[in-house]
Amino acid sequence: MRELAGHRLRSILLIFTMVVGLLVATPLAFASSVPAAAPAVAVAAPAVTAYSGSLPNGATWKAEIPANWNRTLLLYSHGYLPTFAGVPNEARDAPDPQTAAALLAAGYGLTGSSYAAAGWALNTAPRDQLDTLTATVDAIGRRPHRVLAVGTSMGGLVTAKLAEIGRGRIHGALATCGIVAGGAALGNYQLDGEFAIAQLLAPGQNIKLAGYANLAEGFATTSALIAAVTQGQTTAAGRARVALAAALYHEPSWLPGQPPPPPGDADAVQLGQYQWLLQTLQFTTAARFDIETAAGGNPAWNKGVNYLRLLDRSSDRDTVRALYRQAGLDLRADLDRLTRTAAITADPHAVWRTFTTSVPFGRLQMPVLTLHTTTDQLVPVQQETAYRNAVERSRRSDLLRQAYVARQGHCAFTPAELVAAVRALDHRVGTGRWDGMTTAEALQRAALDLNLGDAAYVRFQPGQLLRESFSANDGIPFARAS
Repeated sequence: MRELAGHRLRSILLIFTMVVGLLVATPLAFASSVPAAAPAVAVAAPAVTAYSGSLPNGATWKAEIPANWNRTLLLYSHGYLPTFAGVPNEARDAPDPQTAAALLAAGYGLTGSSYAAAGWALNTAPRDQLDTLTATVDAIGRRPHRVLAVGTSMGGLVTAKLAEIGRGRIHGALATCGIVAGGAALGNYQLDGEFAIAQLLAPGQNIKLAGYANLAEGFATTSALIAAVTQGQTTAAGRARVALAAALYHEPSWLPGQPPPPPGDADAVQLGQYQWLLQTLQFTTAARFDIETAAGGNPAWNKGVNYLRLLDRSSDRDTVRALYRQAGLDLRADLDRLTRTAAITADPHAVWRTFTTSVPFGRLQMPVLTLHTTTDQLVPVQQETAYRNAVERSRRSDLLRQAYVARQGHCAFTPAELVAAVRALDHRVGTGRWDGMTTAEALQRAALDLNLGDAAYVRFQPGQLLRESFSANDGIPFARAS
């Protein structure tokens, strides 16, 4: 019990650090992954008029309009705020104070809400944001020439949803480090990684992976999975199986403060994945409780999944195969075992609610720019490939552009990178043309020209997301309805 309490306390502390970093100030949880800013030119702060209020459902909102307002209003959607982290559910109108100051100085107006409640807020968040837009315009007394939706992490998913329902009120969308593959995919690939840990590194322990009755069950799972991964890392066989779980989880290998692992160095790649996996598990297993609470049940499943085919699509398959060979293990046998024992089913109502509220389908009604770091342990960059595929299926590819920053960590962007992305989207909305402004080279030049600090835009092609989940009619194995 004392060990479980210790793991629970560490989980809460890590979650608190991540949330404070993402929602309140400069990304503290990933401070080591953000480069030291180059000397920036001081910009005189414009006079700003602040507005605030409440929506009928209890959500609060705030807005800041600079004296030199360029009549573009940024509607900001903040990231996930765990119900159990102890952080106040407050309105946010920008990713961080530094970026807010830079945007205000450039003439942009800012607004955003708290959402009606903390946790997995997709049940109300898109509507909360549209209602915030109405309240802001009423309070200002002047209509903006255009509105750009901007979102971070879970707020990136909110922004992707707004891009599909906001025509006529929102004119463009910027989703940064966004869960743009949707909530169903998020739950499924995380479940796959956790399932591999439970089956291969903790056999016989009967670790509960979904359908939590309370938060304590989520923390118990966190403790058990972390203990299994930590013990597994002490042997060659265990390290091979940790690599398999990390591949299913889409864990990156590039650690903050270190150079990228040499290509083909399976041991170096696995070490990075192991260290990221320990951090991620402390966040995601407990967060599943919030997602299930919002969905009204378990929306994730793995019954019927073929894990051999899944690994074959992974960009980490060569690392996994190399480590299995080193350990003298039969990879095919482990994958067959996972496929044979995969039996977790979803609750029908929870799946329906998830696909209704938390999955973007690529049906863009406006120009969309997405931005992601190349190394993201919480929202894997492979989500961008899944989103692009969805947009292509909807035949809206001309409306989508995707950009990448070579840096480690979730949402580890500099103000220069964010402001440059906003300006590129603003140009597209204003002119009707992208004009090459979203290429890595153009964004890098634009970011550095702002004199706001460093930037690291690069050309990049993410791998595949292993469990794209965009349809609720693709043979989902439902649990028996109660």
